[in-house]
Amino acid sequence: MLFTVTIATRGAPWKLEKDKNFSEWFDGLLFSANILDNRYPVKGFSAHRGWGFRIVKRIIQMLEERLEETGHEPVMFPVVIPEDAFAKEAEHIAGFQAEVFWITHAGDSKLDRRLLLRPTSETAMYPLFAYWIRSHADLPLKVHQSVSIYRYETKATRPLLRMREFLWNEAHTAHTSSEEAEKQVREGIGIYTEVFKRLGLSYLLLQRPDFDKFAGAVYSVAFDAWNPDGRVNQIGTVHNLGENFSKVFEITYEDVDGNHKNVVQTCYGLGISRTLAAVIAQHGDDHGLVLPPEIAPVQVVIVPIPYKGLEKEIYAYSRKVFDAIKNAGIRTILDDSEKMQPGEKFYHWEMFGVPVRVEIGPKDLEAKCVTLSRRDTLKRTTVSFDDLVPSVQTLFEDIMGNLRAKSQEVLEKSIVDVADVKALRKAVGGKKIARVNWCESQECADKIKEEAGGGEVRGHRYDVEEKPTKPCLICQKPASRIVYVARAY
Repeated sequence: MLFTVTIATRGAPWKLEKDKNFSEWFDGLLFSANILDNRYPVKGFSAHRGWGFRIVKRIIQMLEERLEETGHEPVMFPVVIPEDAFAKEAEHIAGFQAEVFWITHAGDSKLDRRLLLRPTSETAMYPLFAYWIRSHADLPLKVHQSVSIYRYETKATRPLLRMREFLWNEAHTAHTSSEEAEKQVREGIGIYTEVFKRLGLSYLLLQRPDFDKFAGAVYSVAFDAWNPDGRVNQIGTVHNLGENFSKVFEITYEDVDGNHKNVVQTCYGLGISRTLAAVIAQHGDDHGLVLPPEIAPVQVVIVPIPYKGLEKEIYAYSRKVFDAIKNAGIRTILDDSEKMQPGEKFYHWEMFGVPVRVEIGPKDLEAKCVTLSRRDTLKRTTVSFDDLVPSVQTLFEDIMGNLRAKSQEVLEKSIVDVADVKALRKAVGGKKIARVNWCESQECADKIKEEAGGGEVRGHRYDVEEKPTKPCLICQKPASRIVYVARAY
């Protein structure tokens, strides 16, 4: 036996109806497909399980490789931040104060100064940036780390989507000029755009309104992914920090003329936990996970269908197929376990989202071919043994193309233009993203949130220029932005 399957469930103990009850579907799938166990006895904290964490590791690898190809050095900073460092940037501390986990004691001894678990790492990193950067020759400085973040969320916690401990990658950069920082913002957006494309995810790229930007930033740009329940899921953000942090942390450099200047900074974060949630939510179906081949822990599963009198021949042929696929560098397993019947194995691996299933029965043995079943559409085709590997590789490409197209189609159908309050209520209440004209006043933004039943102004398109054609939805004064309104996690 080349692989022994651990049976998580024999038939899902939850109703597989994604569109009827997304929340139940999502939570049930996280548990049944060994993604996450939310029964940890501290609210907002969960245990990552084997299948899910293997997916997480591949997402991290995909992102880190791209960051390091563009000159970002990997670092690892301590999880604790001293209170005095955290308090230096007034806007920053005001933005995170309510979410901080404080450390006050070591054993029975009270600490001389309070420490906090990082809610983000600007105030952890930048005191050392002031030591690392002395001259223009030290710039640009570009670092990144993949770590756990701790925030005492006051809203209802949700596995992966809103947790008090979650995984992310954060990058921090320092530059000699505003022009270089602007260029870095575009590079950060480009890196995230490439990663999300490889995952088949669709989203709105939005510049946040000033009242909702990152605490301490000049401006913020966010990737808002659609979710089946009508909410948006912020999977990544990119921030231009200007000189706001370099002034308070005294991060300066000496230019070619001997003058001392503040560095200009950017930072950006990709939520690993939320990105995994988006992959599950956007691509999954009533059968379970549907995984992009690049991040699937297993890309191909081979299921022999033994027939009385031909068992040895079918198993031997299955091993030959296994060797051919594995030797091509494809992550594959041969499920010749006797714990489940072939039909049960089909359902099992469909729930786990394995992109391609290879079925081998008596007819396949006789014709020296195999039956391929693609996870995204469940369509089956028969190919010869000689065409096996290229056929699987083509299926991977077709699956990714289909996942991207379907996700984009859903996003486009989710966006609704609204011109009055009644239409706004209907759109947001109907699990849509409303596109509205807005005057940019916070008073009207607050009124939009009130009228939309929790839907909020998420921002205007960063990547596409959209000019308002009608007055502000609320005050009827001339509008200066077209913005998107949705409920959010």
